[in-house]
This record gives sequence, structure tokens and C-alpha cells, in this order.
Amino acid sequence: MTVRAILSVIGLAFTAYLAARGLIWTSPETVERGWLIVAALVLYLPVTWLWIFAIGARGRRGQPAPTSGARLPAWGVVLALVVAIVVSNAPFLAVTEAGRTQPFVTWVIGGVGALMTIVMVRRRPIVAWVGMLILAVSTSFWLGPLQALSLGLVGSIVWVTAAQLVTIALDRAARDAERLAELQQAASAWQASQSGRQRERRLHVQRALQAAGPILARTIENGGNLRAADKQAARRAEASLRDELRGNRLLDDDVRAEIDAARRRGSAVSLFDEGGLEGLGAADLKGIRSELAGILRESVSERVIIRTSPHHEIAVTIVGRSSGESAGGDDDQVDLWREIRRPR
Repeated sequence: MTVRAILSVIGLAFTAYLAARGLIWTSPETVERGWLIVAALVLYLPVTWLWIFAIGARGRRGQPAPTSGARLPAWGVVLALVVAIVVSNAPFLAVTEAGRTQPFVTWVIGGVGALMTIVMVRRRPIVAWVGMLILAVSTSFWLGPLQALSLGLVGSIVWVTAAQLVTIALDRAARDAERLAELQQAASAWQASQSGRQRERRLHVQRALQAAGPILARTIENGGNLRAADKQAARRAEASLRDELRGNRLLDDDVRAEIDAARRRGSAVSLFDEGGLEGLGAADLKGIRSELAGILRESVSERVIIRTSPHHEIAVTIVGRSSGESAGGDDDQVDLWREIRRPR
């Protein structure tokens, strides 16, 4: 059984006990209109139990809410205030002046106080205090302020006040728990991003060692005296490392292979990632890289510049330039211009 169910049973039993006192007429000779006492009980119990079980309760934004924070709609509020007015006065009207201090009459002080305590727990503080004001005014009118306070009005006020303080404390604890959960999620996300960056750095280091390791080893072995082929390999290794730093999001194995092939053909390839690929998923990036690899495979330009584009429709721009002899003119001219569109 849940805590909520246990508290509901306790509230049910307590309100039933208070109402049962109204049926034990210890001074029947003072009762003039007994039907008013019975009518007050008939009205009090269903409305009180309705508030206990919060049938049809809604959250603060109109969505179904957990029981601890459930609030009855407006019609439930009206019923609670009607009970506060009727039950606070009907039993006193049913008896003579001599019977107003009898337990079967004064039970209404504790009964209405219990109902307003439940209303307070259901996040209706204004309604609860309005009901308590109705109870205080009514009982003070029939009994006098001091006698009303001595017969249970102080206890009812203490119940409602304690309920409000507990509710405020629970709400604050719930907010703190929610904030803690958000901080934990943020910390987990930060840790995951750091782990991803560490893996990415390790991958870059491995690629750097694969590209530059053999050249460095031969350089050390030969004391810096490299052959022309080794020098070309060193330049390609340096360029590939620069690609990893400048345009890593443009690269996959196919693109790296085509860039290396273009450089072996004598082309100078430069990559620049200026932030034009943010927000693209893995599938979109794969498509862009595949198209880029195809363009590089067909390229014959002496210089190829690959640059991401901040344009909302263009993802990558590829420009190829060649000397006048290759391009058919006297000056360095553009002989390749391709744009890879951003996936929609």
C-alpha cells in the first residue's frame, strides 16, 4: 500500500469519526430540527471524501497531476465552500441555545477544519482560508469568539496552517529534487561530451602516427637526409594532419583516400570547415562526404579549395584553379566550381 493510500484511509476514518459524533445526540431534548443535522452530515461526508480521493483532479496546467499536487476544478471549490457555509450553521440552527455546546453540534468545528486541511493539501490555499474564515465567523456568531476557540477552532486553524507549511516545504523539496536531476543530467551530458572528445583526440593521434610515423622514423634513421619521394610523402603527411585540424567534419575514409590520390597527382588540396555543417545528422554528413569524394575523384585542377558554407541551402563549396596553360588562358583561372546542397 502506498503512502498516499494510507493517508487517504486515515483521512477517511478521521472525517467519518467526526461526522459520527453528529449522530450521537447526547441531549436530544435540545434538538428541535434534527433533519438539519442529518442534512449537514449527508452534505459533509461525500464532499469531504471527494476531496480526499481527488476524483477528476487536474494539475496546475490542466494536465493530470500526481495525487500529492492534484487540484479539483472549480465545481469542487464551490462544493467545499457550500459545505463550509451550511455545515458551520445548520447544526446550530437545529438545536436550542442550551444545546449549542454539545459534542454532536460542535463537531462541525473539527469537521470543517479537517475539510479545509484537505483543501489546503490539494493546493487551494485561498479556498482553505476562506473556508476557515467562514467557520470562524459562523461559530463565533453562535458560540462567541472565546468559546469557539476553546471548543476546537484553534486546533482547526493549527491544522490548516501546518498543512500549508508542509505543502510549501514539499513543493520546495520537489523543486530542489527537479533541479538536482537537471544538474545530474547536465553533468552526465558534459561527461559524455568529454569522453567523446577524448576518443576523438585519441583517434586524431592515431591517424597522425599512421601518417607521420613512418616518415619520422625514416628521417631519424637517415639523419634528415631524405630522398625526393620521402620529402613528397612528408608533405602529404603534413597536409593530411592539417586536414584533420581544419576540416575534420568533412572527412571520412573515402574523402581522405581521394584527397591523398589528388595530392599524389600533384594537386594542392585545402580544407576549411567554417561551421557550415552544424545541425546535420550522421546520415546527412555521410551523403555530403560521398558527393565530395566523387567530385575529388574527377578533379584535375592544380589547386582545390574545399570550404563549408554558412548559406542555408549550400553545405560545401569546391573550387578548383589551374594555371593559364591548363585552363586555356594566360592567368590562373577557375576550372572547377561545385556546390553540395544542404540536405532538406
